[in-house]
Amino acid sequence: MNAKITTFLNSGLLEKYLLGETTVAETEMVETYISKYPEVQNAYNELQDNLEIVAKSHAVEAPASILNSILDELDDAPVVAMKPARNYKSWYKYSIAASVAALLFAGTSYIFYNQNKKLSKENQVVVDEIFDLRSDIQMNNKRLDDLMQQFKQLNDPETYKYIMQGNNRAKNLKTVAYINPKDKTSMIDVVSLPQLPEEQCYQIWAELQDKMVSLGILNETDRQLRKIPYTENALGLNITIEPKGGNTTASLDNSVAEIDLK
Repeated sequence: MNAKITTFLNSGLLEKYLLGETTVAETEMVETYISKYPEVQNAYNELQDNLEIVAKSHAVEAPASILNSILDELDDAPVVAMKPARNYKSWYKYSIAASVAALLFAGTSYIFYNQNKKLSKENQVVVDEIFDLRSDIQMNNKRLDDLMQQFKQLNDPETYKYIMQGNNRAKNLKTVAYINPKDKTSMIDVVSLPQLPEEQCYQIWAELQDKMVSLGILNETDRQLRKIPYTENALGLNITIEPKGGNTTASLDNSVAEIDLK
């Protein structure tokens, strides 16, 4: 038997094929080996017979007394033969006993195979749960780090607080901007934003000497402290109403809140 066939027989693919658990590629491979190599065909037939017998007996382990009963029955049975018959009888008797032992071993192996398969699935579930838990812990640690960094920035003496309140177009609008020129960081806390039609949005801008720079869209569902781009030499901040998705140019006619940073 060459190494290729030995490797295949030790792979467990024949057992998986009998149980109907092979993939399409594995099924094709097994059927090719069975048709091509007599050794594989014989192993398949033997395994099929053993599993069929085990399945019929529901894989119940036979009492230890069965083997002795078989041997006793064989001893009592008449044997018509020539002089060498006693040796043939002994050989036949122990062959039957060995076959029974082999079937019992096959039944036990089948039970262990199913138990190991079930245990492997349970272990995989545990591994997946540990991975999810680890991911949650890492995510929570990142959130905690972000919160600690924000807390540190808010309590920095170099951080300035600016309250932006809405005009007549958005009376209930209120946001708070935190700007630290030393660390060059900016954050905004969206306290409240009046609801807009679906086709509109709020957009915040930094006012420079000769232009308005977009700092992003303010979402009315985003009620939490978040970073916005820091703009060097900004003269002020302005919130406008723009078309959904934002605009490239500030619609100052639709300004709803502004503050002076000078």
